[in-house]
Amino acid sequence: MTTLFLVRHGETDWNRGGRIQGSVDIPLNDDGRDQARDAAGRLRGMLDDRTPVVASSDLSRARETALIIAREFAVDVAGAYPDLRERAYGQAEGMDVDDFREQWGPWRSAEIPGAETWPEVRHRALRGIRCAVRDARMRHAPVDAPIVIVSHGALIREVIRHASGGERPHDDERLPNGSIVSLLVERERLQVLSWADALAEPAAP
Repeated sequence: MTTLFLVRHGETDWNRGGRIQGSVDIPLNDDGRDQARDAAGRLRGMLDDRTPVVASSDLSRARETALIIAREFAVDVAGAYPDLRERAYGQAEGMDVDDFREQWGPWRSAEIPGAETWPEVRHRALRGIRCAVRDARMRHAPVDAPIVIVSHGALIREVIRHASGGERPHDDERLPNGSIVSLLVERERLQVLSWADALAEPAAP
């Protein structure tokens, strides 16, 4: 069994401005770097002196967040996985959140030209997690080290939805930048252990 911590990357200027990023490679801003350092400190308290493997999506906002976290534990970032990047939002990328809702409606049911479907996002996310966990196990066998993966809001939500059998997250819950979700990985099974960082407000990618 492997303990997995999914961390949402720190804030970007597009997050602050309410713009949809998706696969667009937007860097962290200074507040986002502070959020990454805060997440690193909280992870240290959650890991009980264990040293994690740190990995991320290949988008720069996730990679820089992972680098800041890795420095806290004096380790390198083990890998950057394209399968762990944010949902591709097609024609909606770069749009204002309010304009998105006016044009296409709620996030879950919106049909956006060129966007990945939710089943596609889930399949890709689980493939990326399996790959990152497999690589971590190979690097540290026979010790099963915990793994920290820095990824993105919509992808993490879809992983939670899979692990909870569709019970969570609710539509009024979102994961703020720098938030942490812990899961247990046992063979092909994922179990949510904790996601106390969730906030009760409308979700946005």
